[in-house]
Amino acid sequence: MRFCMVDRIVALDEGSSITAIKNLTSGEEYLADHFPGFPIMPGVMMVESLVQTSAWLMRATENFAYSTVLLKENRAVKFSNFVRPGQTLRMECKVHKRDEREYVFKCTGTVDGGQAVTGRLTLEQFNLSDHNPEMAETDRNCVEYHRRQFDILWTPGA
Repeated sequence: MRFCMVDRIVALDEGSSITAIKNLTSGEEYLADHFPGFPIMPGVMMVESLVQTSAWLMRATENFAYSTVLLKENRAVKFSNFVRPGQTLRMECKVHKRDEREYVFKCTGTVDGGQAVTGRLTLEQFNLSDHNPEMAETDRNCVEYHRRQFDILWTPGA
């Protein structure tokens, strides 16, 4: 991940829902250009926060069986508030439907209790070795990396 858009997972119900937070700081490199003198989180980064939150739920639900989780489709995305440095974006994603390879999520991002972004996201999961058996070691390395990151982000009962 180029940008880690999840700072902490605060609630997790495997197979059902996840809540995570992103604390926006003035040090985020993308804020330098968006916008000078009026820094706000770009909408695409709000969506990326929802995607990463949803991906953590998929990984946990599937016991990290897949190395790769990608956004396949986003629909009905609506932006209704800014996220400024010093604020926290709270992402809540719920499984709407799922099958072996795809999950559809209904997601909401809020700031100070007010809605900032909503959308319906479809994410797809797979292993690189499904198409190229020589990628099996890469799959294992990716899964190991994601397990370590997850252990940092999620502390059950905390």
